[in-house]
Parts: sequence; C-alpha cells; structure tokens
Amino acid sequence: MALRSKRSQAPKPIFRSKHADDYSEVYCEECGSGESPGELLLCDKCDKGFHLFCLRPILVSVPKGSWFCPSCSKQKMPNSFPLVQTKIIDFFRIQRSTESTQKLISDIQKKRKRSSSLVMSKKRRKLLPFNPIEDPERRLEQMRSLATALTASGTEFSNELTYRPSMALRSANQPALEKGGMQVLTKEDAETLYLCKRMMNRGEWPPLMVVFDPEEGFTVEADRFIRDLTIITEYVGDVDYLKNRENDDGDSMMTLLHAANPSQSLVICPDKRGNVARFINGINNHTQEGKKKQNLKCVRYDVNGECRVLLIANRDISKGERLYYDYNGYEHEYPTEHFV
Repeated sequence: MALRSKRSQAPKPIFRSKHADDYSEVYCEECGSGESPGELLLCDKCDKGFHLFCLRPILVSVPKGSWFCPSCSKQKMPNSFPLVQTKIIDFFRIQRSTESTQKLISDIQKKRKRSSSLVMSKKRRKLLPFNPIEDPERRLEQMRSLATALTASGTEFSNELTYRPSMALRSANQPALEKGGMQVLTKEDAETLYLCKRMMNRGEWPPLMVVFDPEEGFTVEADRFIRDLTIITEYVGDVDYLKNRENDDGDSMMTLLHAANPSQSLVICPDKRGNVARFINGINNHTQEGKKKQNLKCVRYDVNGECRVLLIANRDISKGERLYYDYNGYEHEYPTEHFV
C-alpha cells in the first residue's frame, strides 16, 4: 500500500476561447500544432493558444478564472525572502531549545539496540532521521528558499495536517476505513518521525534547497548527501473529503485515505497551508528516463490511529540531485506523460 496518487482525480482539460467559432484556427504558439484541441488554452489578453503540456512549468488542468500567457503575465523570478534570521524564525515559528540533536539521535539508536537484543524478529530496514547541515548560516539559506516559494505561491507554512471548518473533521481520519487496510508505522519508526518534527521545530532543517526552474517551476534539491530510507518530510495541508475536491483545479492534492466507501475518502490540500513537500516534483512515469529520476517514495501509514503520508528516500541521493517521486499509485489517474 505504498504509493498513491498525488491528485486523486485530475479534471479533464476544457478548451477555452472567446470566439466559439474559431476553434479550427487555434494553434499552439510553442509547438505550432493545432492538435489536441481539448488541451489548448487561450490567453485572455493576446488570444494566443498554448497546449497545457507545452507550457513551462506545465499546467495539468485549466485554471479557474482568467489566464495570461508567460509574455502577457511578464513571468519573472520570484522575489527572495529576506535573509534575516528574526524574520525567518518568525515565518517558521522556530522554538528555542537546549536539546542536542546528536543526543536525541543517540537516544533513539540506544533504544533500538536494546529492543533488538531482547526480541528476535524478522530483520526489517528501519527509517532514518534526516541529517541537518551543521552550518547555521546554510540552514538559514535553506529555510529562506522555502519561505520564498511559500510566499510566492500564497501558502502559509504548516508542518502538520490541518482540519478546517467546513472540511473534514479529525475524527474522519481513520486508517480502519482504508480499502484493503493500511500499513502501521512501527513504534521505532514513529519515534524517528517525531524526532524529525522536533528538529524542525528547533530550526534544524532537512538538507533541502528549493530552487526556481523556468521549465519545472519551484523544485527541490538535496543540499547534502541523503541516505536511502531517510525521512524527507511529511506531506501536509488541509484535510478534506475527496468528493468536495473532484473538480478542484489544484495540482498538489494527495490521497490521504482511500476508503472502501468513496464518500469517506480523504485528500490533503496544500494550496493554503503546506511545507516543502508541495514543491517536490513528479516523474514522467511513461518513460524509462523519467522513471530513472525517481529517488523518493510516497508511503501512507497508520501512525497512532491516524493516516499520515511520508516522503522517504528510496535510494542514496547525491548533493545537488533534484528530488522526484511518482505522483501515481495503483489508479494511474494523474497525467504525467508530458512531465519534463
């Protein structure tokens, strides 16, 4: 039950034009083709056409309201968040602590050694906590890069699942409702997850840098070597029922609960509140070259009676390597065939 769809049901693109009788004359400014008219989008200023998949970054669905092409919108690099420690600390609500990260990691390792010496069990690979960069100035740079991306996308930072009025209640998040059952995160791995959370609360950040790429938009790079099975981040945001979001044009929804009863299925929506997870891009899983890029896996767990989604390294990751995972699970409903 590992991978699920980043977006459970992407709505089919709709052709938009101010002149309903001009469909046959519309062509894409990027590729010059008039094919795939159902995926041609017209600029509301210059009336030129663009395939959703020819745009950079790609659009996976027709946006609501007016849309302007890159030339008319004067697309430019986003303004960087100020590299000021107090502003960054306030933005992420960093808490001061005297706890030593190395001591916390050492304590977890000791617990694991004691438990493994007492109980003979089938050998299982354990999840690892991320390893923060020691240089506090570099950590500020990492946090600033995320603050820049969140600010540019109008997103408030949150590192937890959030339950808002008029959306799903916390009581709706029940792993027992999962179709086919959900794997349970072990006590040891749960301790590792909570260690990662405590480190982030203190400003000891995962070694990640958010960068802006004109081809892919915001994307995430490893800022140091990351070992296989390292917890990168939890996928967080507002929790809502899938039935409320089936016609949503957001491109970052994640399945949280795939219930046997579809009316009980839940999704995570990070468009208003979220963390670095919403900027990690997906692979083109229609090509071998795209599949080779994948270095993370997306796994849904029952964590103390609540569904949670973790992004975990599925191999060693080199410094400077961009992070990618497969947006699709078993249902393959997310359109990735045009991804870069």
